[in-house]
Amino acid sequence: MSEKKQTCFSCVDCGKCGCKKHNGDYPEFCATAALTEEELQEIAHLYENRVNKKVAIASAEVEGEFYGRYTRVEETIEFARRIGAKKLGIATCIGLLEESRILAKILRLNGFEVYSAACKTGSMLKTDIGVKPEYTCVTGNVMCNPILQAKLLNKEKVDLNIIMGLCCGHDSLFIKYAKGLTTTLVVKDRVLGNNPVQALYQARAYYKRLLEKPI
Repeated sequence: MSEKKQTCFSCVDCGKCGCKKHNGDYPEFCATAALTEEELQEIAHLYENRVNKKVAIASAEVEGEFYGRYTRVEETIEFARRIGAKKLGIATCIGLLEESRILAKILRLNGFEVYSAACKTGSMLKTDIGVKPEYTCVTGNVMCNPILQAKLLNKEKVDLNIIMGLCCGHDSLFIKYAKGLTTTLVVKDRVLGNNPVQALYQARAYYKRLLEKPI
C-alpha cells in the first residue's frame, strides 16, 4: 500500500488570518509564527533600502487615500507620481495596441513621458526555437519577443514598466529581463475578456469543471 501523500499546509489553508489582525492567533502551520526574530529583522532591514522604502510607502499611501475610489489606471498614475517616475514603459500585447494607445494618451495627459514596445517587435519564428509546427496552426508561426521588449525598455531607461496583457509565460520572461520596477495593468485572458479572476468567482457555477477534475 502506497503511503498517503502528506499535505503541506500554507497560507491558502488558513482560516484565521492572524497576520492581518496582528493578534498572535495563528494556526500551527503559520509562516508568520514560524519566523524567528532574526528573520523578521532581516526583512525589516530590506525595507530600509531607499528604493524599497519609497515603493512600499507610495503603495500604502495610494491604497489608503484612494481605496475603493480609484481605478487601477488611476492608481498606477498616482503610484508613479509618488515614486518620482517620469518616463513610463508600456510592454504591450500587439492585440491590445488600441488599449495601450489610450493608456499612453492618458499617461501623457498626466505629464509622463511614454515609450512602448509591442510583443511582436523583432519577431522571430516559433519553429526556429523548437516549437512544433502543430502548435502554430491557430495563432501562426510569428513568435512574441518579451525578452526584446524588456531590453528595449531597459535601453530607454524607463522608471516604471507597465505590463499590458502579455501572454502567460511571456510576462514571466519580460519580468525576468526587465530592469527596475514593473507593475501589471492588464492580465491576458482571451476567454474572459482579460478578467481571469472571473473563473475563480464562478468556480462553483459556470466554471465548476475546474474543481471537478484536473485539466
